[in-house]
Amino acid sequence: MAAGSTISTSRRTHHLVTLLLLVAASTNYAAGATLNITNRCSFTVWPAAVPVGGGMRLDPGESWALDVPANSGAGRVWARTGCSFDANGNGSCQTGDCGGVLKCKNSGKPPQTLAEFTVDQTSVQDFFDISLTDGFNVPMDFLPVPAPEQRHGAPPCSKGPRCPANITSQCPSELKAPGGCNSACNVFKQDKYCCTGTTGTKTCEPTTFSLPFVRMCPDAYSYSLDDSSSTTFTCPSGTNYQIIFCPPTDLTSSSPVPPPAPIAIGPSGLDSSSKRGGRLVATIVVSVIGSTSVLTIIIASIIIIKRRIRRHQEMQEEEQEFEELPLQGMPRRFTFQQLQEATDQFRDKLGQGGFGSVFLGQIGGERVAVKRLDQSGQGMREFMAEVQTIGSIHHINLVRLIGFCAEKSQRLLVYEHMPKGSLDRWLYHQQGSPAPALDWWTRYKIITQVAKGLSYLHEECMMRIAHLDVKPQNILLDDNFNAKLSDFGLCKLIDRDKSQVITRMRGTPGYLAPEWLTSQITEKADVYSFGIVVMEMISGRKNLDTSRSEQSIHLITLLQEKVKGDQLADLIDKHSNDMQVHRQEIIEMMKLAMWCLQIDCKRRPQMSEVVKVLEGTTSIETDIDHDFVATNPVSFGVAGIVDSDPPVASNLSGPR
Repeated sequence: MAAGSTISTSRRTHHLVTLLLLVAASTNYAAGATLNITNRCSFTVWPAAVPVGGGMRLDPGESWALDVPANSGAGRVWARTGCSFDANGNGSCQTGDCGGVLKCKNSGKPPQTLAEFTVDQTSVQDFFDISLTDGFNVPMDFLPVPAPEQRHGAPPCSKGPRCPANITSQCPSELKAPGGCNSACNVFKQDKYCCTGTTGTKTCEPTTFSLPFVRMCPDAYSYSLDDSSSTTFTCPSGTNYQIIFCPPTDLTSSSPVPPPAPIAIGPSGLDSSSKRGGRLVATIVVSVIGSTSVLTIIIASIIIIKRRIRRHQEMQEEEQEFEELPLQGMPRRFTFQQLQEATDQFRDKLGQGGFGSVFLGQIGGERVAVKRLDQSGQGMREFMAEVQTIGSIHHINLVRLIGFCAEKSQRLLVYEHMPKGSLDRWLYHQQGSPAPALDWWTRYKIITQVAKGLSYLHEECMMRIAHLDVKPQNILLDDNFNAKLSDFGLCKLIDRDKSQVITRMRGTPGYLAPEWLTSQITEKADVYSFGIVVMEMISGRKNLDTSRSEQSIHLITLLQEKVKGDQLADLIDKHSNDMQVHRQEIIEMMKLAMWCLQIDCKRRPQMSEVVKVLEGTTSIETDIDHDFVATNPVSFGVAGIVDSDPPVASNLSGPR
């Protein structure tokens, strides 16, 4: 623990020193500042301030005016929660505790949201920020109050940092703490989470654990290098500030709670009977409001408790159902602790998709890829049905599911590891990438193997399986560039006796078939996506590439123009000399891709037909429509009524 505290303290000290390095030596001007600290939370907090101020109790709606002398050095304010103090000011707090005293002299114990400031160090500027390097316990705003007339030469006052979101509600389970959310640095004490290391070797990139902090409080300072814009704010010296605990999410929705009005002492012009009458009315009103509030709280508490009991019972029933499930034919079940150990606490991240992150692991002598799914609320029964379906799929061109974990809210899948990674790494010629351009034979082999994997899903399983997310990122490669289709998180089962299935939009923009506008989908949606992938492999570029000129952003629109102008050869990858040598074969492959890209899904081939074309046992359809992008609501070859609120066209394979 001492080592971890050293890292955390060193990092916090570094940030405070950074604030001080931003300022020059101070002069004799002594403006100072007043911090108006207001508690807008529905519970009591005990704000603390060092090196001046100490601490006090603030009930809901109360304020504390803290005067900070000029040149008092770097300071910080935080809210303590769950506190209990005796008459001598001794006690303890659940979060932010500073040694068991009411008036703090030292920093608090994480997790705690910090307001950091340096007042009037230069006679020109103050510096202030919100820091999450010690984690999070309460939402906070740190805002400048409109200042008196700005002194000559002083820079303008910047907006203040806001962190009104409740990060604790989205806190990763590994970082949760009573009353708040710890920083990953305090929990794991590793360089990559604490942003430590010698110059040139610091690992400060955003991690899975930094995402809730960055996404929910972008103004705040944190460990990861997502601070591309400055998270240190400035105002002219002499500015006063307000620190609000639990502020409104929208500043326009409610004005800050003012500090308590001073109590007037002396004659008031009202007679004593008027005062007594006013007090009586006030007492009655307060009593009624108090009774109503207590009743409301009791009813709400009963509802919440009942819901929790019901959810707990449901989870127990799901666990019991799982124990009764037959394990024959099911993949191996792992405990969450086993997968934590296999991945070294999910240390080596291979990639991240829309439904979770993938980590490198080792089980026995075999390397594996462990996909940790986001907590999407999927029940145990639905997850187990999905595992059973995926586990029953066995094909040389589909990534093998080794096992799974279903433990309370944790959902993980264990796949075989593919050492060459995903196809997109070898395809797009990204600047600085060491990957060489693939030759034509390798690309042809990958196209054929992906086609065989899709053909198996569509036509050889007991139920037709539509993958619905065919793209290079989901095509994985082994050491010999053999391809396997992965990531069945969006797949949809279609009964053999049904022609189509109605489902919400799923998949990736740029690879979606036109019929997604109707939400009535068949496995032919995969055929359209496959056609896009083939064209990307031929051209060595993405279908949607905004870095290109306006005329070249959309590859499929470009294909539409080139085929009509008999200029298909212009689309062949120019980074590979081998591709230019096989120009005629590649143009034939483009014709197969165009067959797959028919707007009317009924005119697209089955994937088994595609495989036969690639193996040379059948020919490509010659009656092909050369319009591949839908420009108006046309028939996509599916029957039924279009949804009243269809997906917007811009989410499909390209611009309209």
